[in-house]
Amino acid sequence: MDAGRVTGVTDGFVLVAKRDCPTCVLVAPAVAEISRGSRPIAVYSQDDPAFPDGLPGVRDDRTLEASFRLKIETVPTLIRVEGGREVGRLVGWERNEWRAFTGLNALGEDLPEWRPGCGSKSVEPGVPDELELRYGDVSFQARTIEVAEGDDEVEAMYSRGWSDGLPLVPPTKLRVHRMLKGTTRDPKEVLGLLPPDLRPITVEKVAINAVMAGCAPEYLPVVLAAVEAALMEPFALHGVLATTMFCGPIAIVNGPIARRIGMNARGNALGQGNRANATIGRALQLCVRNVGGGRPQGVDRSTLGQPGKLGFCFAEDEEGSAWSSLAEDRGFTRDANTVTLFAGDSPHGIVDQQSRTPESLARSFALSLRSVNHWKLAQAADAILVVCPEHERTFKAAGWDKARLRAELDGLLKLPAAEIVRGAGGIAEGVPAAALAERDHVPKFRPGGLLIVRAGGGAGMFSAVIAGWAAAGSVGSSPVTCAIRD
Repeated sequence: MDAGRVTGVTDGFVLVAKRDCPTCVLVAPAVAEISRGSRPIAVYSQDDPAFPDGLPGVRDDRTLEASFRLKIETVPTLIRVEGGREVGRLVGWERNEWRAFTGLNALGEDLPEWRPGCGSKSVEPGVPDELELRYGDVSFQARTIEVAEGDDEVEAMYSRGWSDGLPLVPPTKLRVHRMLKGTTRDPKEVLGLLPPDLRPITVEKVAINAVMAGCAPEYLPVVLAAVEAALMEPFALHGVLATTMFCGPIAIVNGPIARRIGMNARGNALGQGNRANATIGRALQLCVRNVGGGRPQGVDRSTLGQPGKLGFCFAEDEEGSAWSSLAEDRGFTRDANTVTLFAGDSPHGIVDQQSRTPESLARSFALSLRSVNHWKLAQAADAILVVCPEHERTFKAAGWDKARLRAELDGLLKLPAAEIVRGAGGIAEGVPAAALAERDHVPKFRPGGLLIVRAGGGAGMFSAVIAGWAAAGSVGSSPVTCAIRD
């Protein structure tokens, strides 16, 4: 239907009503009066084609097509039509308005002056999305996979290799349509070529995998940003997949959006139990699997892997923090919504319940960080230090900000060359002698290779190290941060 064009009458009135509405029943006599006038009226009934009783030619709108095309939100709605186009409408019943609208000065003499209308059946929960699919201008680029009647949809997805090992939510057209409402971006927009197969990944394809992962529509902007981050060259997604190391993409969300969509940055932030945390990371991994072709024992060559490769995502706890956020550390404002992607391993706990000075606690952190990959390896991996609130309070009480802690760790993590050279301590692993080049000490991490994030529950002196995958020079993955659109 063209904008403003109404079918049913060329010059006259259109009424949309339903029997299950007291006001619609109330105005039935007035509708009968209009029908006896000089201008025709077309009546569409949403729930009973015999309503209003005794009125001939009532149109059956139980499919709600007319209500959808006329954008009806409340019944009764009376529309005036001239030349086949809408020129005005009234909602509910207001006697003087109906009289002026229809030109019938005695209309509804026996009716009350005013009554509110009822909600249209076309706007009941879930119905608008179904009507948009049925009658709206909605199309999909992805092909539809038909599942035989009687077949189990979940098993069908397993058999096609779409699953990461856990059950998937079937990506029906209705679910994908609802998911796409989480963003204003064009479903046909191509984000880039996703490794390892370098297949084009569109907003629609991300939405399909977000449905399968169990995301809610409001998570989609975060998933899109995570995919965009994975496509950034410094992240080296193909390498993250192809390496035999443990790593997988870890998404860290900053900004007001994390609270708005209910992400967990506090107790058990790195664990289970939160839908947003669990499904956003999973959606990214499903995109890599189903669009990019990155599957275990294919291009994904990890020797052991780790549980985080199912999906690893959490938010930084910024509300109670005295420190700069990760987003600020990486050049964004504090109120910016961002996703930082890091190629990392599983968390490794730091248990220090005795340190009450920042110096002591910093040394505990440094010892744990030295173990990243191997005690004798330097600049061979990045790392995330996740500082819990109780540990942060120790630094805050002493006036240490994040920069002060980082400077202390940098000093503590200058490793003696004599201890880390290959063969030292009777251990063949270590830094090649040629790489030490007469240096007495070598930094554990390359510049910018240590990220510090605040997260976790308010009780418990347990922080964590997440080892990354990187190496000296251009080999490996570098953390990347992407702004979240929408």
